[in-house]
Amino acid sequence: MAEAHDSFRVVIVRQGRFRRRTGGVCADLDPTVAYLGVPGQEERFAHPAGGDVCTSVTLAPALWRALAGDTQRVRPTIYVDAQADLAHRRVVAAARTGDVDFALTEQLLKLMSHAITQAVTEPTPAGANTAGGNRPLVEAARELIGADHPAAGGLLPLAALLGVSPYRLSRAFTGELGVSLTRYRNRVRVARALDRLAAGEPRLGVLAADLGFADQAHLCRTLRAHVGHTPTGLRRLLTQPAAALPVG
Repeated sequence: MAEAHDSFRVVIVRQGRFRRRTGGVCADLDPTVAYLGVPGQEERFAHPAGGDVCTSVTLAPALWRALAGDTQRVRPTIYVDAQADLAHRRVVAAARTGDVDFALTEQLLKLMSHAITQAVTEPTPAGANTAGGNRPLVEAARELIGADHPAAGGLLPLAALLGVSPYRLSRAFTGELGVSLTRYRNRVRVARALDRLAAGEPRLGVLAADLGFADQAHLCRTLRAHVGHTPTGLRRLLTQPAAALPVG
C-alpha cells in the first residue's frame, strides 16, 4: 500500500531493516542508512526481515529551506556515520528523561544539516544504475556484513562469495555510500560496541574479541577514529543521558 506525507522528514532506523521504494528507486534501510522524505512523495515499504524501530524527525518548511534550499529533489537515502549514530542515541536516551540538552540537540542538527546538504547537491538519485547494477551488489554486501557472515571479515573473501572482483566491490561501495567497504564494516562494529557499552559492558577485552577486533587497543583506536571518544567515555555518555555532548 502506498503512503504519502505532507512534511519534510528525516527517518533514522534505530533497530531492524526494511525496504522503501519511491520515485522508482528501491533502497534497503537499516541503522547505517536513513532516508529523506519530501511532501507528496509516494512511498511503499516492505519488511522482509520483520519489524523495525525508527526515529522520524519532521522539519518545518522554513528549516528545510534553510538546510536544503528550494529544491525538493533529493537523494532518497543518507549514509549514517558513527558520529551521527552516537548523536541519535544520545538524543533518544535524553528524550526518555525529558532532559534534552541544548548542546546535544545542536550536535544532531549539525549532523543532519551536513547530511541534507550533501543529499540535495548530489547530481543523481541514490541507487541510480550508473555502474552496471552496483546497488544490488552493495546491498548484498551490507546484508552479509550486518549478519556477521564469516566472509564479511575481509574484502577478498566477501568479493569471492559475491562472485565479483575485489576491485569492483570496493569501487561499488565507495560509489554508492561514499565510504570504503572497510570503513563501513567498522561502522557496523562500532554500532555493536555502542550497544554493548550502553548496556554497561565493563570488559573491554571481551568486547573487542566478540566484535572481531585484534585486541582492546584496536577497539579503542577504532572507536576514537569513528566517534572521537574512548570506550569509558562512551559508556558514560550513553548511560548518563543528561550529560552534554560537546559540539565540534
